[in-house]
Amino acid sequence: MDTASQIVSVGTFGVLKLPLGFIRVLEWLFAIFAFATCGGYSGQLRVSVDCVNKTDSNLSIGIDFAYPFRLHQVSFYAPLCEGKRQERLFLTGDYSSSAEFFVTIAVFAFLYSLLATVVYIFFQNKYRENNRGPLIDFIVTVVFSFMWLVSSSAWAKGLSDVKVATDPDEVLLLMSACKLQANKCGSVHGPMWSGLNTSVVFGFLNFVLWAGNIWFVFKETGWHKSAQRYPAGSSDKQTSALNQKPYNRGSFEQSGGFGAQGDLGQQSSYGQADGYAAGGPTSFANQM
Repeated sequence: MDTASQIVSVGTFGVLKLPLGFIRVLEWLFAIFAFATCGGYSGQLRVSVDCVNKTDSNLSIGIDFAYPFRLHQVSFYAPLCEGKRQERLFLTGDYSSSAEFFVTIAVFAFLYSLLATVVYIFFQNKYRENNRGPLIDFIVTVVFSFMWLVSSSAWAKGLSDVKVATDPDEVLLLMSACKLQANKCGSVHGPMWSGLNTSVVFGFLNFVLWAGNIWFVFKETGWHKSAQRYPAGSSDKQTSALNQKPYNRGSFEQSGGFGAQGDLGQQSSYGQADGYAAGGPTSFANQM
């Protein structure tokens, strides 16, 4: 308990309450569901061949297949309705590329989202140092968003092809005995597709999560912060320009005030000079 409390005290678990950290947790959870439902799948279908000679019939032919869906390697035996003879048949198609691509993206997305969550919690200072962490995180998030879209679309197409290749009616067309109208062939049950359908849904949900998280990661980069500083600088310039107008007006009034005082001073000086000039002739007349 002491070690656990120390870990909790060291890490900043408050980041998990923010969209950036909370979505990361959802990403690695949904990635687990995506590769588990696809990579852990195994299915089975059963068909029946009822020959004219009932002793040659086989009313329960089981065909098992699983991830990575290399169906051309899946073999089964079917009666020829000619004594006890049987033929070995193979399913058609190889859909391993789309399935393995989908699972690979899911595994790497799980590992990265888990690593990013640990960095958010325990290495927040190093993450924001020199702005490298947010930039790398932003680029990787964009790449994984694109890869989730591509892999989910490819796997959705691959799954539809797997459903066609494992359709019991299509499998019956491969059997020689079923080409004779005297023999009766039918389907016992087909594969269950709920797990694989869920994997496709989780694939596109992962794309939505990663694409939505691009904005929250972008807000941590220097690009977003510099974009925020630019309008702030322009508003400061406008504010300073407005503040300069009353200052200039005040200085102009002050200069005008000084000019008025100067004019008044000059008028008083001239008044004194006129008085002195007027006094001069008066005293000169008295002397006369």
